[in-house]
Amino acid sequence: MSIFALKSFAMRALKTLLIILTSVVVLVLVLGFLVGPRTTVVQRSITIEAGDDLVWPHIASLRALHAWGVWKDMDKDQRTSWEGEDGTVGSTQRWEGDTVGTGMQTITAVEPGKRLETELRFIEPWETVSQVDLDLESADAGSNVTWRMTIKNGFMGRLFGVFMDMDKMIGPDFERGLANLKALAESEQQRADAERAARTFRGYEIEIVDLPRRVYIGKRAVVKWADMQKHAQASMEAAGAAITAAGLELDGPYSHVYFLWDEKNQRTDHMPGLPVKAPADTKLPGLDTHVVEASKALRLEMVGGYGQLGEAHTAIDEMLSNRELVHLGNVIEEYVVAAPAEPDSSKWVTVILYQIR
Repeated sequence: MSIFALKSFAMRALKTLLIILTSVVVLVLVLGFLVGPRTTVVQRSITIEAGDDLVWPHIASLRALHAWGVWKDMDKDQRTSWEGEDGTVGSTQRWEGDTVGTGMQTITAVEPGKRLETELRFIEPWETVSQVDLDLESADAGSNVTWRMTIKNGFMGRLFGVFMDMDKMIGPDFERGLANLKALAESEQQRADAERAARTFRGYEIEIVDLPRRVYIGKRAVVKWADMQKHAQASMEAAGAAITAAGLELDGPYSHVYFLWDEKNQRTDHMPGLPVKAPADTKLPGLDTHVVEASKALRLEMVGGYGQLGEAHTAIDEMLSNRELVHLGNVIEEYVVAAPAEPDSSKWVTVILYQIR
């Protein structure tokens, strides 16, 4: 073969190769533009055996997402910064690292207790914009959380979508992150359940609270149990009229303050009255003033008729004994919801307070 023939053959081969390569490139471009997905959705859900109130704080802010997400572990040297009030619209997390690239995530909408919407923007190694949402809903077993990423594919994204399965690439990260969230929330739920069980007596949940200083106006008297209702009505009517006439502001619901409960003689020393925002030395004609100083207190909220009061007080007595707490003397019953405003006794709400130290 002459050198001219050899050159001619080489030129034809090169031309053919260029045509093939050009065809492949054109084919890839056509596939990416025409066949590649314009939108990609990656979604995973999980059921968490914990209440919504415990799960929501873990998905309500970018710092919370960062805590249980898996991407922070992919690049220990990544640099992360935060902008704005976390958990509110406009707050932003930025990151930069060799493995995780450069990007930012911004909260775009919040529906408290239900939904967090964000925009996820990768800048390097290539630019993509996605919407990332977390939805929370109640379930029989606790709570359901759904993590969803909706990717708006540009040309490169559509091209990659032809050859790569984004669900298989990103989905496992979602699964690991949600598993972390589940472990975190369920651990908190177990601790909360244990703490609730430790403060539950006879079916009543009792809390230790800070009781503020209060000034009560009413008629204090030692009366037989049989006369309690009559005395309470007279005291309430007199206190209400006098407080209104004096222009005093109420500081809580109608209450009974007990100083003595004598089961042997079936009598009580108590003051039915109203708490007011007034100095301790306030005096109204024909009425008594009693000051309950600020202290710690056991608090029990009872729903239902007053036939349960005896059992509720016994529950508090059991907690006092069980915890070896010292009762300071005052017992207060606050009638938060009661007749005549609410005729249905099953809806009455009574708060019982025992001062302790």
